[in-house]
Amino acid sequence: MSVETPPLSPNPEAMDFLLTRRSRPPRMQGRTAPDRETLKTMLTAAARVPDHGKLEPWRFLVLDRAACARLADLTRQIGTDKGLAPERIEKDATGFAEAGLIVAVVFSPKPSDKIPEREQLMSAAAACLSLVNAALASGWGACWLTGWRATDPDFLTRGLDLFPGESIAGFIHIGEEARVPPDRPRPDIDTLTSWITT
Repeated sequence: MSVETPPLSPNPEAMDFLLTRRSRPPRMQGRTAPDRETLKTMLTAAARVPDHGKLEPWRFLVLDRAACARLADLTRQIGTDKGLAPERIEKDATGFAEAGLIVAVVFSPKPSDKIPEREQLMSAAAACLSLVNAALASGWGACWLTGWRATDPDFLTRGLDLFPGESIAGFIHIGEEARVPPDRPRPDIDTLTSWITT
């Protein structure tokens, strides 16, 4: 059964949300996470993104607390093997160890003569931002992170069992809001915008 799209009309509440949205870093999130049904609603919203050719070049891996703890240990193992600085390894591992829930948005490009991989990657990135916004709009803290593990073949294979050619577009941390971060300076739209009139 299809859902009819309502005609467009101003939505000041949605616009106000977009003008004031602010990611909540993992350190400002608690370990309480949304339940499965709540998260499914967020994922449904996240999937409503531009997707030229309807390729769905992304998928979602929901990592619960136990999975996050396992990935924290794997981060330490692989980070040490790679010779990364100990403080960097521990910071990265702690991000997983203290998470209540992370959604890994997998970039899974599809063969296509018409849709270049770059465009498919942009669709996956749009899914990341849409998931963050869906979580924030639902009253949860959320943040989009990447880092070396998003593309490290060893981590992706041993930790997430990804297929060849896949990578992570984003690790989306979602949890209760423990603290409200201060806003940061925002871009000056006038310096970033050119008006082409002829």
